[in-house]
Amino acid sequence: MEVHVVSALFPPLLYVLAAVLPAAFLLVYVYCHDKVEREPVGLLVSLLWRGVLAAVCAIILEILVQLLLDRLVSPGSFVHTILEAFLVVAAVEEGTKYFFLKRRTWNDPNFNYRFDAIVYAVFVSLGFAAFENIQYVFAYGLSVVLPRALLSIPGHMAFGVYMGIYYGRARFRESYGHPIVAKSDRIMAYVSAVMLHGFYDACAMIGTEKAAVVFIIFVVVTYLSVFRRLRREAARDVPI
Repeated sequence: MEVHVVSALFPPLLYVLAAVLPAAFLLVYVYCHDKVEREPVGLLVSLLWRGVLAAVCAIILEILVQLLLDRLVSPGSFVHTILEAFLVVAAVEEGTKYFFLKRRTWNDPNFNYRFDAIVYAVFVSLGFAAFENIQYVFAYGLSVVLPRALLSIPGHMAFGVYMGIYYGRARFRESYGHPIVAKSDRIMAYVSAVMLHGFYDACAMIGTEKAAVVFIIFVVVTYLSVFRRLRREAARDVPI
């Protein structure tokens, strides 16, 4: 009886593990760059769960925005594809991430170094990505694990890094009495993530050979830039 139970549980556990491991690897990578003062585990776990909650909220909002877009713009057209990438997917998903990120961390006493913002944003983003990845693996099987591990999961991390860079600057500037500049940085935290996410999805959704080439170039350049920025921001970390 126990053997049958274990054998029944093994495939689902394998799927979850395969879906979560790429995100876990990147979480550890970013966490290890926070060399000045590591963040409490409880706070980081809460951010992961908020990433999951952001993903659930995004699913509902995307359905509503998609219905509205389909009424306003002819489905299948080039304009519809671009708007779907930027407004339905990127704006909604990065919006839910940012909402839960700011709500949980902006006034948290542990948010006392600028690099903390990158850690927080990445943990929310990869909580989102891990939940999304589990859905894809259960829907399409293990064949999607490798391409998503190389593209989708690092993509969400990249969007989170840029959101975190501007989010950290906003918190830093507000603490030194510059609320207007801080507000513009908060806007940039959201907009930069939406632009990167939207362009990524637009290239993937257009589906032509030229779009595929642009997509590959964009992914390579973005990843190289993100890992370089991570190292630089960690080396230049300052207290808030």
